[in-house]
Amino acid sequence: MSGNGSGQQDVHIDLGGLFRAVWDRRVKVLLATAGVAALAFGATKMIAPDYQSETRVLIESREPEFSGPNQVSQAGADRVFDESGISSQVQVLRSADLIKQVARNMKLHELKEFDPSAAPSALSDLLVMLGLKKNPLEMPPEERVLKEFNDKLQVYQVEKSRVIAISFTSKDRQLAAAVPNEMAKVYLALQSGAKLDTNSEASRWLEPEIANLREKVRDAEAKVAAYRASSDLLPTGETTNFATRQLTDISTELARVRGERANAEARAAGVRSALASGRAPDTITDVVGSQMIQRLKETEANLQAQVADLSTTLLDGHPRLKALKSQLEGIRGQIRTETRRILTSLENEAKVGELREQQLVQQLNALKAQSAQAGEEEVGLRALEREATAQRQLLETYLARYREATSRTVENATPADARVISNAVVPTSASFPKVLPITIVAALATFLLSCVVIMLGELFSGRALRPVSATGERLAPVRPRPALAASAADIPVVAAGTSPEVAPMADGDAVDLLPAAPASDTDADAAEAAAEPDFSIEAVAEHLRATGVRVAISVSPGGDEGATATVMLARLLAEDGVKVVLIDLTGSACPTRLMARSTQLPGITNLLAGEVPFTDTIHADRFSDAHIIPQGDADPRQAMRGIERLKMIIDALTNAYDLVLVECGPADEMAVEKIAGRDGAEIILSAPSVSDERIVEVLTGFGAAGYRDIVLMTGQAETDPDYPDRDAA
Repeated sequence: MSGNGSGQQDVHIDLGGLFRAVWDRRVKVLLATAGVAALAFGATKMIAPDYQSETRVLIESREPEFSGPNQVSQAGADRVFDESGISSQVQVLRSADLIKQVARNMKLHELKEFDPSAAPSALSDLLVMLGLKKNPLEMPPEERVLKEFNDKLQVYQVEKSRVIAISFTSKDRQLAAAVPNEMAKVYLALQSGAKLDTNSEASRWLEPEIANLREKVRDAEAKVAAYRASSDLLPTGETTNFATRQLTDISTELARVRGERANAEARAAGVRSALASGRAPDTITDVVGSQMIQRLKETEANLQAQVADLSTTLLDGHPRLKALKSQLEGIRGQIRTETRRILTSLENEAKVGELREQQLVQQLNALKAQSAQAGEEEVGLRALEREATAQRQLLETYLARYREATSRTVENATPADARVISNAVVPTSASFPKVLPITIVAALATFLLSCVVIMLGELFSGRALRPVSATGERLAPVRPRPALAASAADIPVVAAGTSPEVAPMADGDAVDLLPAAPASDTDADAAEAAAEPDFSIEAVAEHLRATGVRVAISVSPGGDEGATATVMLARLLAEDGVKVVLIDLTGSACPTRLMARSTQLPGITNLLAGEVPFTDTIHADRFSDAHIIPQGDADPRQAMRGIERLKMIIDALTNAYDLVLVECGPADEMAVEKIAGRDGAEIILSAPSVSDERIVEVLTGFGAAGYRDIVLMTGQAETDPDYPDRDAA
């Protein structure tokens, strides 16, 4: 706590004093804690215990075991209960009708636990008389039992499942287990009864419908038969009638007759051509196949053999030889005559085929007309047949459903779409009150409340507040120079131009002040300046030039204000002829905005990510000869994967520049160690307008990490008169 007004003094809370105040009153705190614990223990022991038991029911589709392939399954038999379906079943279990049925079965109205209003107390009667309370006896007994039952009942769906839990609380442990089991039993009976009622209603509705359909089917089939008889559409198959079948047969016969006629004409033409051209008749198939021709050819062959045989011994004018030749000529004439007779037979066969063809064509034309008329009449026949078929199929469906419904109308024939997977058992321990947890919670709450009351009393009384003096409980003023050596145990501080001295710490330790070499031992101005510490940017720049530092790491606890001071330091060094490059490792990209032409230029993140070459990341400062490697526009996470390359980049830059200045923003000692390690780099604490406590905290952290030389830069050449101990460490 602090105050800044006139005559006010900064104060802080004495935590040690608060804990001492609690410790001084420990006996009272323990007595209060023990007393409340004893009261809680006694009160919980006096309360009549409640016992709780639970039954679990699984919701699933169930079919009777006797369902066969000939029975039609119910429409919803294979449905899957969704979230809303399970919630609906929970509401069914909580319905008033189901609870009343359970109460009647178990005669709960006879138990005082479920009807406490039946024996009201004197206080309750007084409140009723004064009109402050409604007379509970005016409600029906069932309603009073229902109200008490609902207060003791819990029905809920087990998460991510189709299981419903039925939990009941009662003073009687036997009753606590019996009620959930009875509720599950009544619920399953109601579910099965509902399905049984559905089947009975279906049977009653199907009976007259089936009788009506039978009459319709009979009438439709009679109309089909009458229409078929009147139209002479006698069926000869599944898809043809008599006219169509007859037309098909005539067409087949006509094709056969035309083929035979064509064959006879072709054979007659062959015989006629052979006779006209003088070819031997025996080359024609029909002639060769004739038995008469075959006998004549045999006789001709015999005569030729005799003529040939006699020609060897007799002359041509011999009577015997002449007689044989005359017989041979007669046989050949018979062959020609028989061949003409065969030709005549073939021509007659062709004429007969032609006449048969003409008759078949006439019959075919007549049947075509009859078939066309039969097709028109079949349209009406098919319409009647479709109607009869539809009525017959509907009748068969109704009959199947009626058989199934009647088979399920007996008791217990249709199981409920649920089954009990866990029956409630008699509980062995009370569900309320939990004596030990209540006692522990009451004791712990009393202890904490007592401690809080004591601490608030100390704060409001002012005894726990301690004023902060300028030199009493804060670090003693010292005269450091920009180079500060910090360690975990002590913080040696050196100021430019001062002589060695020892500064006391708040805890009694001492801080050794190390000597610093002034810029010129003979310079009177330098000797005068040595009497006062100098944390200005100029002093830090002079220190860096004098010591020849090649790499400097700047840490800015104050954020962009410290980074701005680092930019001013780089520009000041550049004006003095030092080749300096500044690497922007801040999160806000403050140096980039101050020095670079654009914030979209490639920079250190692009270089660490391997996206650009080294030379593309170095850019000139807008207002000085210094150079800057901006923050860049690469993905910071990808760039951090290559952070180990930063040391290599800094080492490469030291070959081209006199000083490599790395601005890290509000980084801690661990981050600095990843960047530059513990040796070889100067650490600059750029802390303008940063509180002394924060500076001490940062220096202590770096000292604990093992850093020795730390440069403090506040941007001020003189101590702020409002803070006389600004340089305290």
